[in-house]
Amino acid sequence: MREDGRRDDQLRPVKVEYGVQPHADGSVLFRMGGTHVICAVTVEDKVPPFLAGSGQGWLTAEYGMLPCATHTRGRREAVAGRSGRTYEIQRLIGRSLRMMVDLRRLGEVTLRVDCDVINADGGTRCASITGSSLAVRQALQRMADEGRLPELPAILPVAAVSAGLVDGSALLDLTYEEDSAAEVDANFVMAGDGRWIEMQCTAEGRPFQPELFTRMQALAAAGIRELLACPRDRES
Repeated sequence: MREDGRRDDQLRPVKVEYGVQPHADGSVLFRMGGTHVICAVTVEDKVPPFLAGSGQGWLTAEYGMLPCATHTRGRREAVAGRSGRTYEIQRLIGRSLRMMVDLRRLGEVTLRVDCDVINADGGTRCASITGSSLAVRQALQRMADEGRLPELPAILPVAAVSAGLVDGSALLDLTYEEDSAAEVDANFVMAGDGRWIEMQCTAEGRPFQPELFTRMQALAAAGIRELLACPRDRES
């Protein structure tokens, strides 16, 4: 039994609140245990220069943490500059969310996704992906409702979750304390049809056997299926 009472294969409690930023085209406050992220989507009537004249849309993401999201206050990246970690995470979020929809169906618009972590207790990049996927769905629905799209395009659900090895045990959805002690740290992104989008897995001390990766992958797949079945049902 883990310190918070969960089984090894159990997600933290998930709560979703829609419309938290009414000026955005789609917005969600996504809570997964002690990790809370505001995910908002703005639709812009332009695309990057490399797509100009193509008729195709684009999706990009930005990610950041508020100063008091962690145990000790961090400097605002507007002052300190973005870290390599921040760039890595927002590229991961953008890559994952672009799998949701055929961008050629959107016309020349950009979906700009903002992920702001207000409380961090592990798994912030995964929570950002899962929460943002709900906000993207909401934004696309709004575009269709308002006639900015001729119809709602097909949407492939996407979600993400962390896993890891702690004291030799494979665990799902690690807290900060678990992640800090993990021998292996992994993040998994999966589509609703069971296909994998991205897997990130790193040994922290020594190499690990392939069968342990298989265990973490199985935990992640089951956890993501649960996530995909849960939050969208709470949309209002």
